[in-house]
Amino acid sequence: MSCVNHHQCVEQALARAETLCHRANARLTPIRREVLREIWSSHEATKAYDLIERLSRHGEQVKPPTVYRALDFLLEHGLIHRIESLNAFVGCDHPQHPHQAILLICNDCGDIREEGSEAVHAALATLASSVGFSPWSEVIELRGLCRDCRLARERKAAESLDHSDTHEPNGTAT
Repeated sequence: MSCVNHHQCVEQALARAETLCHRANARLTPIRREVLREIWSSHEATKAYDLIERLSRHGEQVKPPTVYRALDFLLEHGLIHRIESLNAFVGCDHPQHPHQAILLICNDCGDIREEGSEAVHAALATLASSVGFSPWSEVIELRGLCRDCRLARERKAAESLDHSDTHEPNGTAT
């Protein structure tokens, strides 16, 4: 979910949220808006207690139930995704289109990219139906390396090989 101009990214997410809430006759209260802003403040997973801590710095102590209610609202309206494996949250890139997301989570930098695949979701629906299973939710998380971290590792490995080629086995330079 990386973006070039992060401030613009956050503002666009908040504007989309305002529009969607207005269409749904739902209220994006100041606390809901602040929780959403904090979640979008990075493209990494954000835990509820981190939200409580960060929001409490801006004034009075924010209570956990307040944040959890805001998170429930944001989830219900498709504005964020819950990352089950991390017990954390990330902003939704395109909440205006109801969808099931596939979250690609980088183990090195923590970046989370949201993708979708109708074919994958159709295959899962077919599988569930074939065994008589009725899913309540569908969360797909892939853990690994983002393109930048993978390329950085490959460069580092190549550099390491280059340096090892310049030394004799006994450690002296050639």
